[in-house]
Amino acid sequence: MADFFASEEVVKSYDSKITLRILACLKPYKPLIAFTLIALVFTTLGELAVPLLQQRVIDDAIVVRFHVINTRMPRVNLSDESSSTLSFFDDYDNSIRAGDFLFIPLGAHRMSSATETELEAAGILDKRDWYAFRYESGSPAEEIVRARPGIFISRLGEAAVLRSDLYRLPVSEIAAIRAADITFIIRTVIILIIILCIVFFFTFVQTYSTTLIGQKVMKDIRLDLFTKTQSQSSAFLSKHPVGRIVTRLTGDVETINEFFSQVLVSFIKDVSVMIGVLITLFILSPTLAFASLLTLPPVLVITGISRIKARDAFRKQRTASARVNSYLSERLAGIQVVQLFGGEKKSEREFAERNEELLKARLGEMYVFASFRPLVQWFSVLTTGIILVVGGNMILNLNLSLGTMIAFINLVGMFYDPLMNIAEKYTLLQSAMAGGERVWQLMDTDERIPDNGTRSLESGLPLRGHIQFDNVHFSYIQGEEVLKGLTFNVNPGEMAAIVGYTGAGKTTIINVLTRLWDIDSGDIRLDGVGIKDITLPELRRNCLPVLQDVFLFSGTVSENISLGLPLTKEQVEEAAKAVHAHEFITRLENGYDTILSEGATNISSGQRQLISFARVIAHDPSVVILDEATSSVDTETERLIQLGIQKVLSGRTSIVIAHRLSTIRHADRILVLTGGQLVEEGKHEELIAKEGLYAGLYKLQYAEEQY
Repeated sequence: MADFFASEEVVKSYDSKITLRILACLKPYKPLIAFTLIALVFTTLGELAVPLLQQRVIDDAIVVRFHVINTRMPRVNLSDESSSTLSFFDDYDNSIRAGDFLFIPLGAHRMSSATETELEAAGILDKRDWYAFRYESGSPAEEIVRARPGIFISRLGEAAVLRSDLYRLPVSEIAAIRAADITFIIRTVIILIIILCIVFFFTFVQTYSTTLIGQKVMKDIRLDLFTKTQSQSSAFLSKHPVGRIVTRLTGDVETINEFFSQVLVSFIKDVSVMIGVLITLFILSPTLAFASLLTLPPVLVITGISRIKARDAFRKQRTASARVNSYLSERLAGIQVVQLFGGEKKSEREFAERNEELLKARLGEMYVFASFRPLVQWFSVLTTGIILVVGGNMILNLNLSLGTMIAFINLVGMFYDPLMNIAEKYTLLQSAMAGGERVWQLMDTDERIPDNGTRSLESGLPLRGHIQFDNVHFSYIQGEEVLKGLTFNVNPGEMAAIVGYTGAGKTTIINVLTRLWDIDSGDIRLDGVGIKDITLPELRRNCLPVLQDVFLFSGTVSENISLGLPLTKEQVEEAAKAVHAHEFITRLENGYDTILSEGATNISSGQRQLISFARVIAHDPSVVILDEATSSVDTETERLIQLGIQKVLSGRTSIVIAHRLSTIRHADRILVLTGGQLVEEGKHEELIAKEGLYAGLYKLQYAEEQY
């Protein structure tokens, strides 16, 4: 047997129309979205600020290096670029002057290699490793500088010392000299902690608001789908199994939630972080940034290939999973048939084949992830190696600070992390596209029975219940007519019985009279008004059937009788008494408040039938239709029902459809159908006397009962 779900389109790679329709669901939540985006901006900026703060701590406090200019050397025969560089140094506010030297922090200005070489050759650039600092009058640092004039050079609260001499001093003196650096480190760490707390807060806000938006959108979509589905025609519901519709309302809607919570926001954040990283890299060092991006083209190629492979693997996995689920559902539903006919071995083999297919599909998906992430990780490590080689060379030439190189390594890690998650995000995107497509297909399907009625049945007067079928043609499947020019009348207050062989069209009369299905041609009138001119709620309020398959909802007995009507307890009991259901209901553990299980399996089929009768009586329709209404009850229960029906239906129009002809012997008129046409009509005795189809049915059933 072909698998139903396997026939569906499993996944759509990407569809802008579906994405736009999903995003359109966000319109009611614009303030919440704006709040989420603000939180996203703060978290992104906070994450980018962390490596920059680390760079500042390293360059401005831990490993401070300087361009050292000998101000006493003549500045002759220098190129324009070198002269401009020296002019910049002279005017630079953050420079430190100690003795005859000018100290410019390395992180504050970069000079080209040519300028550096020219200045060094002219004797202007001092290549020794100095540490320069400022000190306040009367501070411990000033006392140390004055006490050691042989190793310190100073000028007006600014001093410098060769780093090799500095670290020969006692630790206490080093700490005093570098007190400003220690203070800067502590202050920066405090700022870093504050930023991390802010990032934590806004990450929480972003996660909460994103989840809230997703849940609200799912609630809206589920409600819209349910409203749309329950208003669809029986033709639509007959073509779409309940399992499929439930899947649309639950599983497929959940994939849209994943689109919001795990794909859309993550994608925006990842892209913003990656763009922010690229901008930051070029601001810190264009040269090292270009070197770092040498590995990006092959990574993009790998990402593109992985995207295609992930799509194919995902399709195979979803198809195989659908085949397994479909097979399990079918075999478990029919497990008794499998056991009775000894089909366990065959079912085991067939399931093993589908299970093996699913295993291979999942392994294929795993291979994509298992190869993609390590490859991207490898290129990330390779990029780090390039940064170490190029950046290390620039540090040795005083063209780059150590903090900047460390910041580069951290930023590159931040750039590649989103890339390594892209395969997983793409799978979720495909799932969201597939789920969204199926949701919108259901949402766009409109097979509702047209409700264009404008005329009122009652007009201030009670409905008489005059039913007229005039040359009615109807088919469930085009070209296969069930009713073929059916014409008959049911007079007000009359009890008409309809009989015939299976497939004659008896139940179809209920479907077209209540407009669960619309007829192909002809006319059906109620009190002279065409039923298409009557609003559906009014038509169905006045014509209520008791269906052959009784359906009771989970809930109390009272709720199943009132079924939404604001009835008092007395009114519910009156309806139950009318069909003699009150006696057994009061014997239940909690009486009318007894909770019925799913399918009402905790009461008998006869009791379910009586409750369904009470439900119809409670709604007080003008026309009552009984479809095989007593086929599931025992003789005693049937007798009670007949007594109740005769009393309650007095003065109402009723149509009774039954195979058990004994239940309709006293009908005012019996209509005999065959092949969708009326072939006989009359009372029981009249039809027996005709020796026609009805007489044959009656004799056959009587003989079976005697046998």
